[in-house]
Amino acid sequence: MNRFQELQELVASFEKDFVKFYEKGNKSAGTRIRKSMNELKRKAQEIRKEIQEIKAAQQSEKGEESPQPGPDRPEF
Repeated sequence: MNRFQELQELVASFEKDFVKFYEKGNKSAGTRIRKSMNELKRKAQEIRKEIQEIKAAQQSEKGEESPQPGPDRPEF
């Protein structure tokens, strides 16, 4: 759950700038929000990569192969 807490704290840190931009019209706060949203995007990508690595490690421990697309399993 550590990753979930990291995301919660990151999003909570944006609150002041959201209020300043949306309620008070502070343009500098808008710039900071855009920067913060990029940070959130990077963190999300990092977590997605970690999840894939964990899943791959679990599959290799079990000796399973990932299912290949075919007539019964179309590729999306």
